[in-house]
Amino acid sequence: MNSAKKRLIAALAAGTALITTGGAVAFCGFYVAKADTKLFNKASKVVLMRDGDRTVITMASDYEGPLEDFAMVVPVPTVLERDQIHVTENAIVDHLDAYTAPRLVEYFDEDPCRPVIMMERMAQATSMDAAAPMQQRAKSLGVTIEAEYTVGEYDIQILSADQSDGLSTYLTENGYQIPTGAEKTLASYIKQGTKFFIAKVNLEEQAKTGRTYLRPLQMAFETRKFMLPIRLGMANADGKQELFVFTLTRNGRVEAANYRTVKLPTGQDVPRYVKGEFGDFYKAMFEEQTRKENEQAVFLEYAWDMAWCDPCAADPLSSEELRELGVYWTDGSQESRVRPTAAPDVFVTRLHVSYDREHFPEDLIFKQTGDRSNFQGRYVIRHPYQGNAECKAGEDYRAGLPIRFDEEAQTLARLTGWSIDDIRNRMETDGQSTEPGPEEKSSWWKRLWGGEDKEG
Repeated sequence: MNSAKKRLIAALAAGTALITTGGAVAFCGFYVAKADTKLFNKASKVVLMRDGDRTVITMASDYEGPLEDFAMVVPVPTVLERDQIHVTENAIVDHLDAYTAPRLVEYFDEDPCRPVIMMERMAQATSMDAAAPMQQRAKSLGVTIEAEYTVGEYDIQILSADQSDGLSTYLTENGYQIPTGAEKTLASYIKQGTKFFIAKVNLEEQAKTGRTYLRPLQMAFETRKFMLPIRLGMANADGKQELFVFTLTRNGRVEAANYRTVKLPTGQDVPRYVKGEFGDFYKAMFEEQTRKENEQAVFLEYAWDMAWCDPCAADPLSSEELRELGVYWTDGSQESRVRPTAAPDVFVTRLHVSYDREHFPEDLIFKQTGDRSNFQGRYVIRHPYQGNAECKAGEDYRAGLPIRFDEEAQTLARLTGWSIDDIRNRMETDGQSTEPGPEEKSSWWKRLWGGEDKEG
C-alpha cells in the first residue's frame, strides 16, 4: 500500500468523504433554471436503491486533491464479495441530480381585458499489496482482512476488527491519517459487528482509463437497517457538510426516521430579478430554512414517480440508467432506452441535509412511508402583461401590480433573510416598483366603496 499519508474520507464520502395531492395537477409553467448540487461546496451525493432488505449504495465523492492521497472508509453490514462492488459513471448520478433539482419556472400574465378560462391538465401521470507480513500484523492488532479486490480503478479491502485502537493503529501504519476522535466512532461500529470497506485509487488502473476524476463506487448487499453512517465522516470535517441523498424505491417517499424531515417552502412567487441569480437565492433560502429548524432537520427537495415530471428540470432516467443504480426490477429493454419516460415503477426521493457533529450526533436512519404524493422545490416568476389593456379590468390590473410586487418582495425576504429594503430597491431597478402610482395614491379611497356615492 502506498506509504504516502492519505486523507481519510469516511462514511459514504459524506465528509469530503408545490403540490402534494395524489392527482398531480400539471403546473403548466415553463422551466427556466435549476439549483443542483454544484451550488454547494463540500457536497457529497449518495444514491440508495432500497427494496425490502436489498440495498445498493452509489457514492459520488467530492474529493479534490492528488489521487494517490485518496482513501475512503465506509462501515458496511457484511463482508462483500467481488461481484457486490461496482464502479459506475458520474453522468448517471449527475442526471439524477439534474432531474430532481429544485427549479424555477416562469409565467406570463394574459391580457386582463380578454377573459381566459384556465383548464387544468391532469397527468397519469491488480490485487492489493496484501503480503503475508501485512496479514500477520493485522491479525496481531485484532484486525482481519476479510477480502481484497481491484474494481475498476480502485483497490478494495474489507476489514473486521476486535477493537478500535487496533483498527486505528492498522490504518495509521498503512498510511492513513486518522482524524482526532475517530476511535470512539470506530468503536461504536465495531460493537455493532460492522465491517469496514476501504478503497484507494490504483494509479496504474486509473491511468488506463484516461480519466482525471474519480468515478462513483457502488455496493450491493442485504441488510435490515436502512441507514447511512455519517458519523465517521464528521471526524475530519472542516465545518458543515452538505449531503444529498437520492432514494429509489417501489413504495413511495423516504424520510429520516431519527431526525425531522421537513418539506422546503415551495410554490412561492418571487421577484423577476431572481431569474438571473437563482443559485444565490436557493443557497440563501436553504441556509435560512436550516437556521429556522435549529440546524437539525433533513429537508425534502423532491418526491415524484420516475415515470414523469412537470415541469421537468431534466428528462427522467431511462430504465437502463436506473438498473445501473440498482433498480433490478427494470429490464433495460430497447423500448425503455428509446422512450426514457417509460420507466418502471420507481419512486425517487431527494433529501438534503447540512450537518455537523453537534447537531447530527447519530447516523441517518431512513424509513419508507408509502406516501406517493408528489412534491418538488419549485419557485415562480410571474411576468406582468405588457400590452395596453384599455379596459376597466386593465386599469384594476395595473393598479394592483405594486401590491403584488411588494408581496413578492416580502416573500423573498422571509425565505432568505435578505433585507426587504435591498430587495425593493433591486425590484425598482428592474422595473417592478412596489410603490403605487400618483393616481392610486391620491384616489385610493375611491376603491373602498365602489368609487361613487350612493344615495340612501
